[in-house]
Amino acid sequence: MFKKESKLKRFDFILLITTILLCVYGLIIINSATMSKAAGSEPYLKTQIIAFALGLAVLFVLVMIDYDIYGSFYVPIYVLTNLLLLYTLINPVEASEWGDVRSWIKIGPVVFQPSEIAKFGVIISLSKFIDINRENISSPLILLKILLFASLPVALIVMQPDLGTALVFVFFISIMIYIAGIDRKYVLAVLIIGLILIIAGVIIFFQTMEDYTLGDDYRFDRIVTFFYPELDPDDTGYQVIQSKTAIGSGMIYGRGLYQGVQNQLGYLPTKETDFIFAVIGEELGLTGGLVLLCLYAILFYRLTKVAKNAANMFGSLIVTGITAMLLFHIFENIGMTMGLMPVTGIPLPFISYGGTFMLVNMVSIGLCLAVGIKRGKIDLNDL
Repeated sequence: MFKKESKLKRFDFILLITTILLCVYGLIIINSATMSKAAGSEPYLKTQIIAFALGLAVLFVLVMIDYDIYGSFYVPIYVLTNLLLLYTLINPVEASEWGDVRSWIKIGPVVFQPSEIAKFGVIISLSKFIDINRENISSPLILLKILLFASLPVALIVMQPDLGTALVFVFFISIMIYIAGIDRKYVLAVLIIGLILIIAGVIIFFQTMEDYTLGDDYRFDRIVTFFYPELDPDDTGYQVIQSKTAIGSGMIYGRGLYQGVQNQLGYLPTKETDFIFAVIGEELGLTGGLVLLCLYAILFYRLTKVAKNAANMFGSLIVTGITAMLLFHIFENIGMTMGLMPVTGIPLPFISYGGTFMLVNMVSIGLCLAVGIKRGKIDLNDL
């Protein structure tokens, strides 16, 4: 009886409630974003609600499992993760259906993106690998081993090629290694190298622009239209222009739910997934955007507390990796809808439509809640 009460006291109800509120917020916006489609909102809402319900069930199952068990199997988890990514390269869904990126596979009637599942495999296996080597993490040889360990799945994702997802991996891997206590000299070296590369990239970009004609290279076109979307308003710059127009027209309070012109008339591209924040900006305005950001702020505050109070380094790194993963998604997605970040096709956690993505989000929170339950101290003032 005492153990059950103890676990109940450790359970982060605020984190769970915040997650549910975000999912409900997402369902409302998906309803608005899809009601103008030929099939209407019903099939989208049905898929999302089923994914949410299934995710919630998985969340509670994960809470009841001691997460240290995953650490005991970190090698098989790592191997299976890489095999899944390798299989994606060998046997992807037909390009004619899903574009040129080989990042989807089909098992029976189910089509999903293995890189989403691989996020957990990498976070769990890398967390344990870092935990095992934490005493000598700043040793050049140990650090090289960790980097090589983390690089293989990233390389397989780059080969798909899926640069946007690869950047998510690079970000949360970097944060995990930093939080593990790596010597600051390495951090400083990376920052200096990064700054040099950015300066070199800017110089090369403007030199290339002097003699460049739009249409010569599709990939470079994406870079050009990131800075100057008005140069190609009908193609590569279209998404950002329409998104910025929608967000700007919403002003403080928005045009009203289900009343967005850009949204309901179909001017917004991929409005239920990648550009769903533009729907929020147009229909609910700055107010709706701030409400969403406040919910995210509460979510990250609770996740940070779970990471700090974890019973061991392994658990802390799991939560750190998940927090960094969600943070990158949010920053990149909202940034690209405003024209502040390149368009990479990264969805908005708990808000964007997608059954697999919703399951990934719910599993993420389930793992974090499991880590929180096992923390060393019970401080009722923190709950």
